[in-house]
Amino acid sequence: MVTSSIKAILPCEIHRVWEAVTAVEGYAWRSDLSKTEILDENRFVEYTKDGYPTYFTVTKTEPPYCWEFDMENSNMRGHWTGRFVAKGDETEVDFTEQVTAKKFFLRPFVKGYLKKQQAQFVADLKTFLLDKTGPRG
Repeated sequence: MVTSSIKAILPCEIHRVWEAVTAVEGYAWRSDLSKTEILDENRFVEYTKDGYPTYFTVTKTEPPYCWEFDMENSNMRGHWTGRFVAKGDETEVDFTEQVTAKKFFLRPFVKGYLKKQQAQFVADLKTFLLDKTGPRG
């Protein structure tokens, strides 16, 4: 199992950050997705730009502080934890993924892939929040 975390301070209050991250249907700010599909109140699917599905099952929801889910596709299975901490009018996020590659030949690439995905997620989220809140002065 590979674990990868990313922390960031986002220029928006905690409730807006929470809403952006947990709004499964509001995926348009994500540069890596073509669509999402809600299966029920605890399960959803994300599709990459190439149409590759990953299935998610929400395991913990404590608005606006913690969101966790299990995830699985044909290449991996794992768990994601998102922690949100209010810092005045900003929010500190800590996103951690624990992933096991299902295919032996993918194992050497998992850590790098996760780091790249996490960095893109946070960059997309910052861009979206700045577009919504305007520049900070």
